[in-house]
Amino acid sequence: MAQLFFKYGAMNSGKTIEILKVAHNYEEQDKPVVILTSGLDTREGVGYVASRIGLKREATPIFHETDVFKLVNELKEKPYCVLIDEAQFLEKHHVLALAQIVDELNIPVMAFGLKNDFRNELFEGSKYLFLYADKIEELKTICWFCHKKATMNLHFIDGVPTYSGEQIQIGGNESYYPVCRHHYLHPEDKMKEGKE
Repeated sequence: MAQLFFKYGAMNSGKTIEILKVAHNYEEQDKPVVILTSGLDTREGVGYVASRIGLKREATPIFHETDVFKLVNELKEKPYCVLIDEAQFLEKHHVLALAQIVDELNIPVMAFGLKNDFRNELFEGSKYLFLYADKIEELKTICWFCHKKATMNLHFIDGVPTYSGEQIQIGGNESYYPVCRHHYLHPEDKMKEGKE
């Protein structure tokens, strides 16, 4: 029985590596998969998933107007699994389409993304995946500044932590750090340490 999975984690928790690993495992057994990603993520170019360790692969981009159910349903070869990167950028209608793929086409869907933005608010895609997913799993990583589990994403602009602005601001290690709650709320503690 197919299910809708949501695997979430802070920045640097290995979400994209996990997608590439799952795709490899299916394809090694001659079981085709479909890899989708948000068209908003342009760090490696539109239509690519890329991990921080250098692995990169083409993917079909999802835009506001993309009918994800139709896209998958009209494929000549039925995939064994649908994999989605940057799922936090999905909209409600995309998440409902993923549930429809699972329920009507009996194809498992694995969506990977951030839970919360740098303002510590849920993304739309994450919110609806939490509501509609059959299984939810946290991918863990450690805080950039200490040994605790990272649960939040701290955004820096010109070396200064920021907590306001547009929700979607594409960036990587140069502007976002995975952090624990303490260092999200008090990044100056670590910054002071560095100056002593």
